[in-house]
Amino acid sequence: MPKIFIDGSAGTTGLRIYERLADRSDLELIILSDELRKDTNARREAINGADIAFLCLPDAAAIEAVSLVENDTTAIIDTSTAHRTSEGWTYGFPELCGQREKIALSKRIANPGCHATGFIALVAPLVQAGVISEDALLSAFSLTGYSGGGKKMIAEYESEGRDTLLDAPRQYGLSQSHKHLPEMAKVCGIKNAPVFCPIVGDFYSGMEVTVPLFASQIGGTLDDIRRIYAEYYTNGLVSYVESDEGGFLSAGALSGRDDLKISAYGNNDRIILTARFDNLGKGASGAAIQNMNILLGVDEKTGLVI
Repeated sequence: MPKIFIDGSAGTTGLRIYERLADRSDLELIILSDELRKDTNARREAINGADIAFLCLPDAAAIEAVSLVENDTTAIIDTSTAHRTSEGWTYGFPELCGQREKIALSKRIANPGCHATGFIALVAPLVQAGVISEDALLSAFSLTGYSGGGKKMIAEYESEGRDTLLDAPRQYGLSQSHKHLPEMAKVCGIKNAPVFCPIVGDFYSGMEVTVPLFASQIGGTLDDIRRIYAEYYTNGLVSYVESDEGGFLSAGALSGRDDLKISAYGNNDRIILTARFDNLGKGASGAAIQNMNILLGVDEKTGLVI
């Protein structure tokens, strides 16, 4: 039976992974006590005793955790930003062309960032099809629930007598140096990172990433884009849908789920591409478990909520 270790199981991503795996009878979880979960020697033993180890840690701690691996058998799935553009690491987005096969053979998998997941799902297929050029100047905005900020932000939003500024959506990443930008550009194959506007709202989980386009600046039509998406996403947790909620799109529509829905709207002049999912699901823990399932050779949707 495969042995699984979650390094950082007390964090938001680690807890969601644990919840998804706790009832699975095909896995054995290696669990450290509260007294040992930050002990380096105990973590080293757990990581090297696992067939697959999830790293749900800050970047520096994730890099340290990788240095603890003393064998060539333990597979690492890192949910931090640390290795997403690193040589020798496989980007864990199975729905991209050819990526599922690479993941299945890899021992070092970098889980995508949540905002990056939506942007890449929308842009990468269109770059590959020649609809968006590699030197395109793109923009994107992303609405996210506050759970994406981790325990500190969750406590801030759920505390009594909180700051009234939290009652309205708040834009951040104002310096245009958001940590997901490098993977957005590299994985999509574009030369320029997008102008990116992330916005956190007063809801627990859910995400809606939007990429606007002028039809005159792309090599195709709205119908072409819809056809490309429908043909590209035929397997996995990403799918193309043509629906809304009476002319509205809620960022919380897929909260609690592990799949992702993309759509394209607009007219002959202006187009908007949207990706909706749970920032803790396909944007973090669900994607990590999907990658684990691929490594184990089981149905990649096993244990997920879709």
